[in-house]
Amino acid sequence: MLFARPVSVLNLGIASFADAIRSRGGAATQLAWAPPAAGDRRVGQALARVVGEANIDKANAQAVERYLAAQPKVTGLGVAGEVLPGMKERMILHAGPPVPWQRMCGPMRGAIIGAILYERWTNDVASARVMAERGEITFEPCHHHGAVGPMAGIISPSMPVWIVSNGTHGNRAFSNLNEGLGKVLRFGANSAEVLDRLKWMQHTLAPTLAAAFKVLGELELKPLMAQALHMGDEVHNRNIAASSLLIKRLAPALLKSGAPQADVAAVIEFIAGNDHFFLNLSMAACKAMLDAAHGVAGSSMVTAMARNGVEFGIRVSGLGERWFIAPAPVVNGLYFPGNTIEDAAPDLGDSAITETAGLGGFAMAAAPAIVKFVGGTPQDALANTLAMTHITLARNGAFTLPALDFAGTPACIDARRVVDSGILPVINTGIAHKEPGVGQIGAGVTRAPLACFTQAVMELAACLPTA
Repeated sequence: MLFARPVSVLNLGIASFADAIRSRGGAATQLAWAPPAAGDRRVGQALARVVGEANIDKANAQAVERYLAAQPKVTGLGVAGEVLPGMKERMILHAGPPVPWQRMCGPMRGAIIGAILYERWTNDVASARVMAERGEITFEPCHHHGAVGPMAGIISPSMPVWIVSNGTHGNRAFSNLNEGLGKVLRFGANSAEVLDRLKWMQHTLAPTLAAAFKVLGELELKPLMAQALHMGDEVHNRNIAASSLLIKRLAPALLKSGAPQADVAAVIEFIAGNDHFFLNLSMAACKAMLDAAHGVAGSSMVTAMARNGVEFGIRVSGLGERWFIAPAPVVNGLYFPGNTIEDAAPDLGDSAITETAGLGGFAMAAAPAIVKFVGGTPQDALANTLAMTHITLARNGAFTLPALDFAGTPACIDARRVVDSGILPVINTGIAHKEPGVGQIGAGVTRAPLACFTQAVMELAACLPTA
């Protein structure tokens, strides 16, 4: 007899090897394992250089500390052209990594046309399209100007923006104001109804909110977001509790602000009727926390994930302002009646900044009801959060999860761990119709493309000194 004891085997690879052992009375456990980076030898060699590298680990510890120490606060509202760094006349900011007009998806083009009309640079759709095609408008990512925007992410110079300051490190982040659902600019709609709403937001909503903040003062966002997590939000696609907590804080200040009573009533009604109103503040808070961790030389911590409807991009703390990009996936999720995956635009928006900060899909364990919107089961939501612990550098003790005995959310994605494990960052997201102006047609769960992270690992390895 070859073996004196019963055979018990861990099998990797071809499952039939395990079947052969079982057929002869042995025990075999099939392991779901794949080589890092799908077996790409060059990436594997680069990964071997950066995993366990002391200087990278030291840099990551610094980046994590800066992220955890950040204290984002709403300090007021401003006009984009006046407060966003580097914002210029006839410049429009968009979601995701850089993309020229010629390659933009339908919803982003529609939203840009709407922004041109909103700014009154021209007065009809056809001439607005010509302006964009001729290069008369400068297009740049929101992220290049300290800002973030959901879906198309469009911010033009006259638009009001939230100002979120990180009191610990002094950096600021910005986001536009949430329009609500239906026919809205961020999905590419640009009708008179959309433009009228944007003008009301500019001339009534923003000034009335600004008056309230003069009474309220600064509003700390981390405690509010932490409370929302305990109430069933994940502050990306579910913001019901956070928006309710916000209006609870704002209402007394609005009433004391001296703003016209009719405007106060309209603002309260608008926010109360928009469960996603807090999303843009959540995004700006996450941007402020992650920007504090960006620029730490040698760090492999991911500080942004964003999509423009064509490409998915990430930025890494120790690798400057470079984007590492791959094709944006089309989300296979839950579609509203009458729509299918054939109608969907590829993944779109800056809102994955929430996942990058350990919220959204990373915090789905806090929001079991989110599965009714994005698909799956409450157990899937819990499993998604637990899986993210394998690719992150820390737990955020400020954002705790009741379903996990109040453990902190997994946060600070390590590009090395993503490539090494093959576990991809989970993102729950809304789905836009590929044609401009149709709006949201569903929601689902998707994953960041591996190629973004393999590129980053290759660059990290290239930056190490040679022996």
